Amino acid sequence: MAGSRDDIRAVASDDAAYPAALRTIADPPPVLYVRGTVRPGDVRAVAVVGTRRASAYGAQAARYLAGGLARNGVTVVSGLARGIDAVAHDAALLAGGRTLAVLGCGVDVTYPPEHRRLAERIVASGALLAEVPPGTPPLRFQFPRRNRLISGLCAGVVVVEGREDSGALITACAALEQGRDVFAVPGPIFDPRTAAPHGLLRDGAAPVTCAEDILDALGWPVTDPAVPDVGPPLNGEEEQVFAHLELTPQTTDEIVLRSRLRAAAVARSLVVLECRGLVTVLPGPRYVRRFAGGPVGKAQARHWSSSSRPPKPAR
Repeated sequence: MAGSRDDIRAVASDDAAYPAALRTIADPPPVLYVRGTVRPGDVRAVAVVGTRRASAYGAQAARYLAGGLARNGVTVVSGLARGIDAVAHDAALLAGGRTLAVLGCGVDVTYPPEHRRLAERIVASGALLAEVPPGTPPLRFQFPRRNRLISGLCAGVVVVEGREDSGALITACAALEQGRDVFAVPGPIFDPRTAAPHGLLRDGAAPVTCAEDILDALGWPVTDPAVPDVGPPLNGEEEQVFAHLELTPQTTDEIVLRSRLRAAAVARSLVVLECRGLVTVLPGPRYVRRFAGGPVGKAQARHWSSSSRPPKPAR
């Protein structure tokens, strides 16, 4: 169980606490069950959704986007599923923001079961929402219907990764029917998990590479949050290694070939970058550029010279 029924509220559609955005969709639920708090400010919300089997690239992109949105005061909405959904919720919470999870089961039921701790964190800094009564088990047919609520709560939906039959496409289609904006994250063309976002891009969805893209499209201000202390500046070798890191995992040998540095210098620099929170180490080992800790580009700009600073991703 995710929690007792004592902390669950049933909010009718004519109640002042009912999310205003849901009243604008074609089939709003007459009653919404809530664990946690839904605030008026949650009307500034964006959904971040995608596959349950996320790639390292997809997880990094979801974390980067959701964290950036949360730091700009946007509520991040998703479905508490494995993969992209869980990453988006976690990134919003780590950024100190709010997040709402729309469930396909009762709000007192944890599904998937390994997300028990994540669900409790969401209740503390947002809410779990469902249109089905408490105690309802996670039945397959309920999840496509809940997707219309994910999009209905938001001004826009971001699809990070998904195959051609991804449930994220149901959310995107619901968003279009509800008059919401749809965004998609470009990805590697040979990965079947990019079929859904690439299909949306072909159909006119807006491509996004950072939270600012989404905020600009929605006409919301981009705030300037405090930049985290990233410590002393990187030395020349560390800067060069960081400049050759990507969101696509690379081995040490690949980084050596690209940077033309000695293997010992690359290994030493990777240890420093990992300790500074600028690189994530994956099994292999393989290394990817890490965005989870905050607006790394802005923070590092205070230390890097303009000649050595890695280029900002294209908008």
